[in-house]
Formats: sequence, structure tokens, C-alpha cells
Amino acid sequence: MLFTSYTFIGFVFLLFALYYTVPARWQWRLLLAAGYVFYLASGWKNCVFILVTTVSTYVLARRIGAYHMQQESYLKEHKKEMSREQRKDYKAGIKRRQRRLLLAGLLLNFGILAVLKYTNFAIHNVNLLLSAAGSARQVPTADLLLPLGISFYTFITMGYLIDVYRAKYPAEQSLGKLALFVSFFPQLVQGPINRFDDMKETLFSPHKPDRQEIAFGLERMLWGYFKKLVIADRMLTGVTAIVGDPQTYGGIYVFVGMMFYALQLYADFTGGIDITIGIAQVLGIRVKENFLRPYFSKNIAEYWRRWHISLGSWFTEYIFYPVSVCQPMLNLSRFSRKHLGDYVGKRMPVYMASLAVWFTTGIWHGASWNFVVWGLLNGLIIILSQECEPLYARFHRRFHVDGTFGYRLFQVVRTVLLMSSLRMLDCYRDVPLTFRMFGDMLLHSRPSQLFDGRLMSLGLTAADYGVLTAGTVVLVGASLLGRKGSVREMLSRKPAAVRWAAVYGLFLCTLVLGAYGVGYDSSQFIYNQF
Repeated sequence: MLFTSYTFIGFVFLLFALYYTVPARWQWRLLLAAGYVFYLASGWKNCVFILVTTVSTYVLARRIGAYHMQQESYLKEHKKEMSREQRKDYKAGIKRRQRRLLLAGLLLNFGILAVLKYTNFAIHNVNLLLSAAGSARQVPTADLLLPLGISFYTFITMGYLIDVYRAKYPAEQSLGKLALFVSFFPQLVQGPINRFDDMKETLFSPHKPDRQEIAFGLERMLWGYFKKLVIADRMLTGVTAIVGDPQTYGGIYVFVGMMFYALQLYADFTGGIDITIGIAQVLGIRVKENFLRPYFSKNIAEYWRRWHISLGSWFTEYIFYPVSVCQPMLNLSRFSRKHLGDYVGKRMPVYMASLAVWFTTGIWHGASWNFVVWGLLNGLIIILSQECEPLYARFHRRFHVDGTFGYRLFQVVRTVLLMSSLRMLDCYRDVPLTFRMFGDMLLHSRPSQLFDGRLMSLGLTAADYGVLTAGTVVLVGASLLGRKGSVREMLSRKPAAVRWAAVYGLFLCTLVLGAYGVGYDSSQFIYNQF
């Protein structure tokens, strides 16, 4: 059930009507039913995996939470008769049992994800090694189903399980409520990767209709559909043509495709998140923002703090910090201090934890080497940039450009170009081809190539380019306005005629100018593949 299909839109508006009609105590149950109806639409077999993840997480979290309460009760009851060492030994014993339960949950659920998503990738690499060794034997690939949103709901549930283990909050006692948190349907397609403590208050609470919140939610949904249908899906045509024929579209067209994809990806991904947040807001549920104007970032580290924020915070909290302070890293730090000096020894855990995060980020995005290389390049560039900060500081002191408009603009353009260049690995999906096309762009680009007729052979008409230009201006304008606060709130303070003109204008543009396929169908969201 595509977010952009008439079936989904009808499904959502029927849910809105029922949600504020049923008794308030049944609202969360209605959402749970809606989540599984949505999930069943992708295939009944998919439900087996999300149910296994939900039930296993519920059982293990309850047991981990029970150990927390047992420890608290026991220590309180025997406080006077236990020595400090006895209390320490008792806590260590409880922690070992909890750790075994946590590891069981992580191995089971990440194991399911790994088998379904990465088995054929592993087989492909085994076959490459066999061929390189001169063997004619090939391992057959497996016919495995990749359930909808498995990467997202696995990270959501494992984050919850780790938080319960850390005693950040108690385990949820209701299986139904935990199932709703896992299967909340707007987040299944492309996130955000929500946290239980952020959502539990509004997700399970009864809600009365709030006209302003409903209006804001519908406007957010409309804005998402505009970005997806008018900009992203129209741009898809040009990106597909350039990437699909590297022999014809080399030189400056590689740069054109690179920038087209940067715009397409942003409009597609943020458009889907806008729809998700808008649906939740109509229902009275708060979902955290997942983007903060990333293309205005001044460096790549800042970009990743603004892009897919929920994924970045998940990796930071559950991979970077644990890896950087684990015992092997501390041993490596001591070894490096002794043999390579204090500075390298101090930075080594940060380097290794960063590379672990970026390797995982790459492989999370897709089971292929182009994503692994893309992730590691991001990590290496961030590390290199951090190490060059003293040089940047000397440059700024010497030339006094820091903070000037021209230099800030240079930083933003540099970041966009750098990130777009790395995203070529996502476009071409082949590491050697990507580097070859990148070299062709640098060595053989000439502005005159834009006027040789190929630009008009990408499947885009002059009218399409006009729509894309106007849509991009609207997109950038809204982002600039957003730096001063919520655009919807600004609009709500305008006269009624201005508000209605803006909303209906956006609706008509989306309806009339949206890029549709056969039968007015549209393409799937890019991040749905992850």
C-alpha cells in the first residue's frame, strides 16, 4: 500500500474518521488494528517476522525488567545484613542474567535481519572468491523475502530492549501497546526510528479532535505529497536516464545527474517523513523531526546531525558510545599511547568507533559494496576534517573570513557538492563504475555539452524543467522561512484569504503537476528498499 496510492489515502482518511468516532479508550487499539491491516497489505507472510520480533522483545524486556525490580526489592529488604561486597556480587549476578537475555534478543532479531537482508550478499561474495580461485562451482542464491520496514522496526525494538536493560524506563506491561509502538504504520515505510519514551505518552493516550492540530497535520501531509509527486518523481525520470546509460551521459551530465539525485533524494525522503509526521499530528501523536535543513550545513559532520536524525542518534547511542568505551578499545588506546603517542592513543577509540558506525550505516542502507564504501568514505572524511581543525583555525585567524556571508555560502556549497559526490555510489550502485564516472566528470566536463541536445533527451520536457525549477525555488524558500520558525504557524497568523490561497494553491499544484505513472500510479519511496 504505497503512501501515494489512492488506496492509502482512502485508508488514512477512513482511519481519521473512525479514530475520533470510537470511544477514546479504543483509539490505541484501532491504531494497532490499522497497523496490521497496512502491514498485511504487503503480504501476510511479512507479519510472521514482525510478530516474532514484537513477542520476543516483549517477553525478554518483561523478564529484564522483572530482574530490575527483584534487585531493588531484595537489596532494600536485606540492606542492613549485606556487606558492600555482597551487594556488589548480587548486582553482578543480576546483571549477567539480564545481559544473557539482552544478547538473546539482539542475536535473534538482528539475526533475522541479517539472514533475510544479507544472505545473498554473502553468497555473491563467496562466488566471487570461488571464481577468483579458478573454481567453476557456484553457490546458488536464496529466494528470501525482505519484509516491509524490517530494518526500521528491528532498530526500533532493539533500541527499546537496550533501554529497558539500561533501566532507562520500565518494560511495557501490555503486549498490545508494545505491538502498536512497533507496528505504528506511518513509520514502517521509512521511519523515523522512534524511541519508546518519546512516543508512549501521546501514542497510547486518548485524544479529542483539535482543529488546529488536524489542520497543521493535513498541511504537513500536503507538503510531503507536493515534494514527492511534483519534484522527486519528476526528477526520477532524469536521474534514471543518466544513470542507466553511462556511455551516453558522461562528462558534465554526470554532474547533472549527481545534482538531480541530490534534489530527488531530499524531496523523496523528506516528503515521506512529512506525510508520516502529518498523519501522526492529525491523530494527536507527536513524532520527532527527522530532518533539519541538512543542505544548509557547513560541513559533513553537521550534515549528518541534520539528515535522518533518528538513525544518526540510534547509531551514536547504541554503537558509537558502547564501542568507544568497551574493554578492547581501552586496551587499544593504552597500546597506542605506548607505541604511537598520547594524542593517537586518545583518539584511537574515537576513530575505530566512528568507522564501526559508518560501516554499519553503509551496510544498513543496502547489502552491496557500494553502500559499504559510501559509509566508510563518510567516516574517513569526517575523521580527516576533525584532524584538520587546527589548520582551519589558523586559516580563519589569518584571513578573518569565518562568519562572513561569502565564506558560509562557500561552506554550504562545498558540503552539498561533497555529499552529492558520495551519493554517486548510491546512483550507479557499482564501485568501479562510480569512480570511473566521477573521473569522467572531473576530466571531461564542458559547459557546451549542455547544449548538444542530450539534456532534452532525458525524458523531461521544457515544461518539466520549468516545474522543477519553480518547485525547487518553493522548496528553498520554505527552508529559509523555516529558519525563523514553523511555516505553518506563520501561515496560521495570516488573513484567512492568504491561508486558503496558499493551501489550495499547493493542493492544485500537487494534483495537476504531480508526476504519475500508468493509471496515475507513482513510484515507491527510495528509503522503502532499506
